[in-house]
Amino acid sequence: MSETEKVVASNKKAFHDYHIFDRYEAGIVLSGTEVKSLREARINLKDSYAQIKNNEIYLVNCHISPYSHGNRENPEPTRTRKLLLHRQEINKLIGKSVEKGFTLVPLRVYFKEGRAKVEIAVVKGKKLYDKRETQRRKESDRELAKIMKGVRK
Repeated sequence: MSETEKVVASNKKAFHDYHIFDRYEAGIVLSGTEVKSLREARINLKDSYAQIKNNEIYLVNCHISPYSHGNRENPEPTRTRKLLLHRQEINKLIGKSVEKGFTLVPLRVYFKEGRAKVEIAVVKGKKLYDKRETQRRKESDRELAKIMKGVRK
């Protein structure tokens, strides 16, 4: 992450629920008041996903709260928003997403050089035993770090 990036929201649940394979940076088409809401970090990625329609990629079910100082023309909070990618990237994503079990999930939303960006990933769902194994590994790493910290003192 460079100094010009300001992370607005991240989808921590995605790291718990999915195996992450490839990541892509995409622009996002927003209205003016949605950008202002993003700058206030009023976004929720929890149940959102990316969907392919007509050879274009859209972000579905991403909740951007209406801007507090906006007018009655504020857009719908969970409307479908178009993602901006290069044609080669879209073709790669189409190829990977049609494989069984793979889906597209946003990992984080951030501002890069003043523009709103979304990091989307090609993911595959974890089984329950995979989630338990990940949890076990995190706990053991935490305990090991605690022991190593005590040894260094």
